[in-house]
Amino acid sequence: MHPLKKIVQMQKKGIPAGLYSACSANELVLEACMERAMKDSGYVLIEATANQVNQYGGYTGMKPSDFMRFVLSIAEKVKFPADKIILGGDHLGPLTWKGMPSEKALEEAKELIRQFVLAGFTKIHIDTSMHLGDDDKTKKLETSIIAERGAILAKTAEKAYEELAASNPDAVHPVYVIGSEVPVPGGSQGEEEQLQVTSPDDLRETVDLFREAFRLNGLESAWDNVAAVVVQPGVEFGDDSIHEYDRDAAKALCEELKNYPNLVFEGHSTDYQTAEALKAMVEDGIAILKVGPALTFALREALFALNHIENELLKGKSGTELSNFIEVLDEVMVRNPENWIKHYHGDTEKLRLARKYSFSDRCRYYLPLPEVRHALDRLMRNLKTVDIPLSLISQYMPVQYDRIRAGLLGKEPESLAKDRVVNCIDKYLYAVKP
Repeated sequence: MHPLKKIVQMQKKGIPAGLYSACSANELVLEACMERAMKDSGYVLIEATANQVNQYGGYTGMKPSDFMRFVLSIAEKVKFPADKIILGGDHLGPLTWKGMPSEKALEEAKELIRQFVLAGFTKIHIDTSMHLGDDDKTKKLETSIIAERGAILAKTAEKAYEELAASNPDAVHPVYVIGSEVPVPGGSQGEEEQLQVTSPDDLRETVDLFREAFRLNGLESAWDNVAAVVVQPGVEFGDDSIHEYDRDAAKALCEELKNYPNLVFEGHSTDYQTAEALKAMVEDGIAILKVGPALTFALREALFALNHIENELLKGKSGTELSNFIEVLDEVMVRNPENWIKHYHGDTEKLRLARKYSFSDRCRYYLPLPEVRHALDRLMRNLKTVDIPLSLISQYMPVQYDRIRAGLLGKEPESLAKDRVVNCIDKYLYAVKP
């Protein structure tokens, strides 16, 4: 049985179990996720979004099969068992091609979802919630149209699984997630936005219309593999604001979930929620907790701290070239603004701060670029040439200082950076473990 189906079963028995989903393509982040999971012999759920990984490479340059091999290479490096990895595809649908006419956009989306399934991704979020090129954008997109398009993509996924199973009888059948949160991925576009918790009526409409669309497309058996619905439970974040989970505001929605014996909720943009809020979400049936920017935000904090330590220890030292990691990262972002310019707003000073410190963490798009990667490699090499004093670790990474003192962590720079990511992961593990 797919691990997500087991989570559903436990939830319906009143056991508040869940899974967190790491939405990242950063190698250090994924190493941290796997190394932490090994301590509990647990699964790790890793997801790629449609704009990040697709049939044209996405912004990572990886197709679904490439991403699968990338994740498995990390697992081999850290000796994490491959059978404990769940790969997910997030927001799979026509989002990347929404400017095209619907017929063409759906053809692209069908190829996208086909490649994800054939590559062995077993958690498939079908998202057809966006207007396409020939839709009337002055009107709300009808849920019946969203559902019909979703069923078309589900049929493609089922055919792809049949093709995969023919060559690999041990292939795991994918589970499906339907629905989409508002706003779209990436964090709030404005600090003033008021979040609307999904209403029970909207949940009923979504489930009923998707179930009927599946039936009309001959997908009754596929409906048995729909395990979750994405809803907006009232969580989001902006550049420097966090919409905290309010379980009272989500109470009616979560009560309605009890009418669906085979479904749990999936919550997106759960980044930066407190550990107790995350636990409350799982207890309320939001059993799949998606996290992305918070992981690379934690990594960025660690890398900045290590850069400050490097400067303190090595600045002015003969024969040493400093990494200047913080400066290099910002210079590259300024020269290549396409991944942040639509997300950050304000005057020059606000933009400067947002580029470095925004909760939306658009920095993550720039970490793989050669110039930034070169600075990061130099930072790590430089710090490996010295014994980092505990006093400096206490100054810049106090949580890691305590863990070193307790004998739980070494002082190697990569270990320090990954452990800062683990601080974030631990909040999710606290929440999802019954």
